[in-house]
Amino acid sequence: MDIKSAEFVISSPTVEKCPTSKLPEYAFIGRSNVGKSSLINMLTGYNKLAKTSAMPGKTLLINHFLINKEWHLVDLPGYGYAKRGKKEQENLKNMITNYVLKREQMTNLFVLVDSRHEPQNIDLEFIEFLGENGVPFSIVFTKGDKLSHGKLKGNIQAYLKRLSQEWEELPPYFVTSSESKMGREELLAYIEQINQMPMETENVEKIENP
Repeated sequence: MDIKSAEFVISSPTVEKCPTSKLPEYAFIGRSNVGKSSLINMLTGYNKLAKTSAMPGKTLLINHFLINKEWHLVDLPGYGYAKRGKKEQENLKNMITNYVLKREQMTNLFVLVDSRHEPQNIDLEFIEFLGENGVPFSIVFTKGDKLSHGKLKGNIQAYLKRLSQEWEELPPYFVTSSESKMGREELLAYIEQINQMPMETENVEKIENP
């Protein structure tokens, strides 16, 4: 897939405020500081599309970006940022839960996991929540350039082995690096493949070129 255009649409405080468009949406989520903004910028080829920051937990809204005027990329708030207040954590949890469970346009959720670390309970619990609710998702291992090839492969296999304790069939997964662009073609090809699958006519909306 060639990314010909990527533009910011809107930041929404609740799922009810999200765009009314019926275009397919591919959402990205993960623990704070997992490299989500950098991955989004790498995928789209627009270096400043999603704002990156040295301070984790900056995304507080549901951010929609229109890609090739055909689908939406959605940047969701990160979870697990301990320095948030209890009320703010609860608000973000509700925002994420409502989007994931209620947003009909949400076609696939990409769950970002830092490839350098052992499986974290907060990620495993979130993945289990998705499975229990039948949410279509894939796992994206980030920062793959930070490890040697052998260490990276070992970490991925260990993670998949941990998941296989609970899952009969493992979800699709991708190994990426925002620095080297590892995994970019595979991720975009996956999105394109889903977009090309037959869909009900009423669920397809095309945006005409101006």
